[in-house]
Amino acid sequence: MGRLVALAEDYPDLKANENFLELQRELSDTEDKIESARRFYNGATRELNTAIESFPSSIVAGAFRFEKANYFEIETADRCRR
Repeated sequence: MGRLVALAEDYPDLKANENFLELQRELSDTEDKIESARRFYNGATRELNTAIESFPSSIVAGAFRFEKANYFEIETADRCRR
């Protein structure tokens, strides 16, 4: 996304192009949807991990060898781009 913005800065005609503006809006919308999905996944992961550690569900989790799930985290470099 950062490279796309830099490209637009170098080409003012591209920056004003309606198709390019629509692409920027769609990319922003897609980033928002990914962020929302990541939050949902991490919330579900937190609930699963809590259930695995809590009595009485910990008994069932142990019997079926359920394991704690990892959170989905973005890299520090990716956070800085936003």
